[in-house]
Amino acid sequence: MADDLGDEWWKTQPAGAASSPEASDGEGGGDPAMMQQERAPVPALSKKTEQPKECFLIQPKETNEDATKTRKRKKKKITDVLAKSEPKPGTPEDLQKLMKDYYSSNRSVIELEELTLPDSCFLKANDLTHSLSSYLKEICPKWVKLRKNHCEKKSVLMLIICGSAIRALELIRSLTAFRGDSKVVKLFAKHIKVQEQIKLLEKRVVHLGVGTPGRIKELIKQGGLNLNPLKFLVFDWNWRDQKLRRMMDIPEIRKEVFEILEMGVLSLCKSESLKLGLF
Repeated sequence: MADDLGDEWWKTQPAGAASSPEASDGEGGGDPAMMQQERAPVPALSKKTEQPKECFLIQPKETNEDATKTRKRKKKKITDVLAKSEPKPGTPEDLQKLMKDYYSSNRSVIELEELTLPDSCFLKANDLTHSLSSYLKEICPKWVKLRKNHCEKKSVLMLIICGSAIRALELIRSLTAFRGDSKVVKLFAKHIKVQEQIKLLEKRVVHLGVGTPGRIKELIKQGGLNLNPLKFLVFDWNWRDQKLRRMMDIPEIRKEVFEILEMGVLSLCKSESLKLGLF
């Protein structure tokens, strides 16, 4: 009977159980550590070890508005500014201010006062409604008489200063209604040598000179052009080039104009023998 019970017990026990019924009740000489190890569940092995997944942060899409904000701001050019602004005629105060700004860094207060032009030397400025001929007729109504009395060589009665040789040619063509029989000389560097211009001024009497400040300055320096008989000095002040720059907006030209003023123009203005006009 005992054998039958033993057989029945072995049938009901799972694989790896104790060798006797007494061992299952904790009685007898079984090893407790072994018992605990046998009772611990065995983790099931996965068929395939899962690799850790990478984590990606999804960036929000940049809208057109955000792109506009982050885009580097484009610097404003003088052309852009001037294109949106209404043209304003030049005034004597503009010239005075430019001179003060130009000389303020290297001249004393007393020297700056000496460079100030008297208001009486300025003619009426162009209000942007005149052609060159109509403007000159207004500021110089006695031109015909002055022209007839002028007989000095190496000089001119009226000097028109502009920013380029091409512009000088345009101004000469627009003088037709004013000049009459007056002799006009081109005073710029393009295709004309300084010595040729000096010989021309020495050879005959000239009434009108139109040119650029660089060449005019060189002629004065070499003695080819005498400023003492000069009665009118007109700046092509309001005209703008393709970049919408005026003559005095260009640093090189501005520098040469101020050098001409110091070569005798300032003293003639203060003696009231020379008048300045801004066309």
